[in-house]
Amino acid sequence: MAVFVTPTNLDETVARWVVDNRSEPWITVAHVVTVTGNTLPMALVTLAVVIVLAVRRYTVDAVFLGAGALIGYLLMVGLKHLFRRPRPPEVNRLVDIDTFSFPSGHSMMSMVIFGLLAIVAYRHVDWVRRHRWVLLIAPLWSIAIGCTRIYLGVHWTTDVLAGWLLGAAWVGLCALALVWFESSRRDLDVRVGRTAT
Repeated sequence: MAVFVTPTNLDETVARWVVDNRSEPWITVAHVVTVTGNTLPMALVTLAVVIVLAVRRYTVDAVFLGAGALIGYLLMVGLKHLFRRPRPPEVNRLVDIDTFSFPSGHSMMSMVIFGLLAIVAYRHVDWVRRHRWVLLIAPLWSIAIGCTRIYLGVHWTTDVLAGWLLGAAWVGLCALALVWFESSRRDLDVRVGRTAT
């Protein structure tokens, strides 16, 4: 039996405030920002970077990014169908959408993909390693995207908060898996080297 999540007082309070205070040019800004978190742009960016990594023979990073994004997406879709939470009232939505609400896919997947991209960039781009502050763009842009989902009336606040937290947790697990894999591979190389000598 599916689990149903009831909107909290926080959700309803924020939703009322947003609807009462929406105005231009912020509505247009929200529409523009939210598009950067849509499935197609995110998928195209991920695919492009995976191809570049594969061509440059960074196979581990290509798999890390591609598999991390794909499994993260499947996890997000699975959670939506598990909780089956309705979106905010249709009359308050400024985007035509009718899928389940929890967690926010835009929030979760932007955190996942931007986070994985940040890790890959740190591993392979000297400029990024010298200017670590630029890595803050990843979570900040995800936060901006999530906020637009509330502003446009297509998500409850708790949908977005959960999306960010789940996305960050998934990036952390992917990073740990990458560290474990590379450590295991180094240990294997050492053992093979010792055996050869």
